[in-house]
Amino acid sequence: MSAIPHSLQIPFPEVVVNRIAGLKAGDTVVTPNTRLAITLRREFDRIQAAQGISAWAAADILPVSAFIERIYEDALYSTHASHLPQLLTSAQEQFLWEEVVVQSAAPVLLSVAESARLAREAWRLAHEWQLLPRFGKFVLNEDCRAFSAWSHRYENVTRKARQIDHARLCTLVTGLCGSPGIAIPQRLICYGFDSVTPQWAALLAKLEEAGCEVDEMTRTDPAAHRFEVPYSPNRTVHRVECDVSNDEIYQAAVWARARIEKDSTARVGIVVPPLSEYRSSLVRIFSSVMDPDVRQALPGVPRHMPFNISLGVALSSYPLVHTAFLVLELIQGEIEFERASLLLRSPFLAGAETEMLPRARLDAKLRKRAEPVITLERLLVLVKRENNANCPLLVKLLWDCEKFCKKMSTDVQRPSTLARAISDILQLVGFPGERAPDSSEYQTLKKWQDVLAGLALLDNVTIGMSYRQAISHLRGVAADTLFQPETPDVPIQILGVFEAGGMMFDHLWVMGLSDEAWPLQPRPNPFLPIELQRAERLPLGSPAATLELASRFTEGWLAASKEVILSHARHSGSSDTRELAPSPLIAHIATSDIRLFGLLPDYVKHRDLIHQGRRLERIKDEPAPGIVSGKGGEGRARGGVAVIKDQAACPFRALALHRLHAEGLKTPHPGLDAGERGTLVHEMLAQVWERIKNKSALDALAEDELRTLLTSAAGEVIARMSARHSNTLSERLARVEQRRLVRLAREWLEEERKRGDFTVVSTEARKSIEIGGLALDTRLDRVDELADGRRIVIDYKTRAPSVNAMLGERPDEPQLPLYLVAAEVNAAAIAFAQVRAGEMRYTALARDNDLLPDVKGFAQSRHIDRYDSWEALVAAWFEALVSVVTDFSNGHSQVDPKKYPQTCRTCDVQPLCRIYERAATDFTAQGEEE
Repeated sequence: MSAIPHSLQIPFPEVVVNRIAGLKAGDTVVTPNTRLAITLRREFDRIQAAQGISAWAAADILPVSAFIERIYEDALYSTHASHLPQLLTSAQEQFLWEEVVVQSAAPVLLSVAESARLAREAWRLAHEWQLLPRFGKFVLNEDCRAFSAWSHRYENVTRKARQIDHARLCTLVTGLCGSPGIAIPQRLICYGFDSVTPQWAALLAKLEEAGCEVDEMTRTDPAAHRFEVPYSPNRTVHRVECDVSNDEIYQAAVWARARIEKDSTARVGIVVPPLSEYRSSLVRIFSSVMDPDVRQALPGVPRHMPFNISLGVALSSYPLVHTAFLVLELIQGEIEFERASLLLRSPFLAGAETEMLPRARLDAKLRKRAEPVITLERLLVLVKRENNANCPLLVKLLWDCEKFCKKMSTDVQRPSTLARAISDILQLVGFPGERAPDSSEYQTLKKWQDVLAGLALLDNVTIGMSYRQAISHLRGVAADTLFQPETPDVPIQILGVFEAGGMMFDHLWVMGLSDEAWPLQPRPNPFLPIELQRAERLPLGSPAATLELASRFTEGWLAASKEVILSHARHSGSSDTRELAPSPLIAHIATSDIRLFGLLPDYVKHRDLIHQGRRLERIKDEPAPGIVSGKGGEGRARGGVAVIKDQAACPFRALALHRLHAEGLKTPHPGLDAGERGTLVHEMLAQVWERIKNKSALDALAEDELRTLLTSAAGEVIARMSARHSNTLSERLARVEQRRLVRLAREWLEEERKRGDFTVVSTEARKSIEIGGLALDTRLDRVDELADGRRIVIDYKTRAPSVNAMLGERPDEPQLPLYLVAAEVNAAAIAFAQVRAGEMRYTALARDNDLLPDVKGFAQSRHIDRYDSWEALVAAWFEALVSVVTDFSNGHSQVDPKKYPQTCRTCDVQPLCRIYERAATDFTAQGEEE
């Protein structure tokens, strides 16, 4: 073999490099996982290219699972084929285990799928470690007895069907080795195995017996009894403490970027024991460090990052697959409207690009009428009603789905038939959309098609299932399938503990090594006897075995790179003040401040890029155009009293809502919301007083007459509400609401009987009022007139605000003062009537003492110190309201919430004003004062 060029940068030690470079025909290398096999194949190719070889035979390097399956598949083409059982797919195994669990006499389980998943794991461990023959030597608890019964049933089912699973395949292959027609390698090199199971050891022994040379290669000395870290004067090891995990991730990202910028051929490893827990943070922080220009993250802009994460995410979480399930579930029956909304706006349906904006507008309309849960039939009705021919492709799509749904059989069918039906449904809706999918979406689509094809293969394990069962099975398989689109070879690998086994790097950072996270927590399988798992030292089966495994991994990391950094956080999160200590496995290494070594360059952030490239331009913040006066010299605004209320709360809100006509998206709710129930109370009391008219008539009503009147009035308002919400207000709910209204009205009328004589002169009166040159359409809930001619303006509330809400230059509740100064100028009192069970009362400001029960006259109120008299208060109201109206008419529209952040919490126009982007500088001090 020619010498390896000195210039070739390969992170593996010389003993490994020489073995890889010296692979010959007939040599096979097996690894514990796919990632390590891919890495070794790439290293082999690099070595060949570095030696000037232009063409070479591909190295036979594969994971151990693929090696075992290859021997089995070879046997299928030999004389043994007729005697071999059929190998089950992972989905078929899961289905059979679920069937076994369901058919057992075990107590009702909360999750059959999860129980079957744990049983599959126990079955695999029991065969890998050859535990089943020893079950009888231990006292079995309830879970172990259940598993024992399940496993016997599962074994009988698969034996009768001549089927075998992956857990028993190694044992089957062991029996085949050495038989005529079974091909085995001349030399088998095992690399990266931290432990050898008895099942795998038996296969290796049988291979040796059959004439195969078995070479178990480690990263150091193959003859060593334990994993020793060879001394190297060039090796550096640092332990770094960070404040919180996000800071730890950021420092690792900056360090990784610095390493590959210094040497583009360097191989950088980031090992994260709790990888699944931090995956999202890792992607976000590494992306921001590697490419701070976030414009590259916009849709349609290719973004190639120099890092790859070994752990994928559930296939069901990808938007494309999620859309497929939304279609299938809508066909199946009813789904939440929020999920149907996602479907309507999905880019993976026919016409999604063509009708993008009309569908978004349609969704906003549907939210005002839809129920929280909706069916395909109901959705189609709503879409047709609100569509106005703007989304013809969507209407056709839903119509075709409804017709298909009516033709579908509800009987039990073969899985392959259901798979074809599901494929037809998705094709009917134009899945995966009209635009060409990008690389990631294309790979996701192919993986989804594999899962759907797997459903058809269930024909081999079941005679049939319903459509609902098929969708449930598909969802379970998609949730269990971890998927990540393939990416080009990149220099930075972010790995979990087990994926990093056997890997070598130029630079290695291992994070998350606090005493709470490392060693990993033991995770014994509940279906196997704990004593047996402890006796056989199953990895993660007991604290002692877990500690031993963690020690091997830790020693392996120290030997895996010439530069190793081990880090941990001092706190688990920004809101968690608990102190975390380093893992005892790394506590003996002295801490280092990584900044003192110049290891962390100060990379520019996206925010800094913007600031550095700024060109300051001063623009006068002009007000919005004023409202043009109409006939009579006055302007008109939509929104009534809400115009003044919103202008007082925040000028920008009034502009956005009442002039730009912005509105927030509604959220469908069950039954009636608080506003609709409040409307019922208003209408109910209006009906009552239209019939009673005055206090004398109320006092004269007999009990039976009052009950009849209230029941009739409640029935009328409920009927009107039912006409507006026919699908929301069911007959049963309508009866409940009617009884509620009768109880509330009866209790409120008892409060009214405490008053002196009065006459209700108007209810729900619509008036157009003018103030400050602005015309507003308003509606007064109620105006009472006493015997002496004094009037009271009343507004019903289910929870009345305080009197202070009506005062000040920017009143929170301006409607009653507005009615007084613009509609009922001679009124002697304004009052909020709180109609609330058990809390009936008036909240009022009155000129005189005898107007309302328990309401003092203005001269005796605490507000007399601020306003000299009732007339001064009315004048102040007029001045404040005219000021607010004038600001609105003149286009005064700056972002100026009266009370930050309370004013903004229920505001719909935050996306327009972007208030929280200014909060840190403009409103922090104000918020602290409040």
